[in-house]
Amino acid sequence: MDVENLKYDEKGLVPTIIQDSISFNVLMLGYMNKDSIKHTLETKEVTFFSRSKQRLWTKGETSGNKLLLKSIEFDCDKDALLVKAEQLGPTCHLDNYSCFKTEKRNVFSIMYELEMTIDNRKNKSPEDSYVASLLTKGVKEIAKKVTEEAGETSIAAVTNDGRLIDESADLIFHLLVLLKSQNHSIDEVFEELKLRSINQ
Repeated sequence: MDVENLKYDEKGLVPTIIQDSISFNVLMLGYMNKDSIKHTLETKEVTFFSRSKQRLWTKGETSGNKLLLKSIEFDCDKDALLVKAEQLGPTCHLDNYSCFKTEKRNVFSIMYELEMTIDNRKNKSPEDSYVASLLTKGVKEIAKKVTEEAGETSIAAVTNDGRLIDESADLIFHLLVLLKSQNHSIDEVFEELKLRSINQ
């Protein structure tokens, strides 16, 4: 990023919106200067210029609730920044997910969080991780599990036994494992659904 060509205010600052890289919710607003942008790009830890402390301030430097840089871009006027980041804890100093009360974690973000969990379990011992044991058994066993969960979901709906939500969650989880085992992601499914919604 060319930090020299941004439009800073009279104090050399540019307002910066921080967005959750998974849910795309707004987490906070801060201010950056040339040095904090460079530091953020070098360390991959989101760093601001603190107007109260009058120095560079890395988010979470004392609490540990850091923001790990995923991307940074400027707007069309080059007078504001958008930073997408991964949270290592609550962003708000009041221990809230976001500094804005109305910003709740997007329900679809749980899909991406589950995908990351599945990725993290790949190299675990099958004895220590259910996901690792499934992946070790291979695609046929995972596919059988998806079929089983689909059947149980259907039965729960037909019998109205109160387990439809539980069984649906099991089905979606095992579908994510199946997709990951074949090097696919839920994003690809969403893209296909988007194409279908356009074409119908």
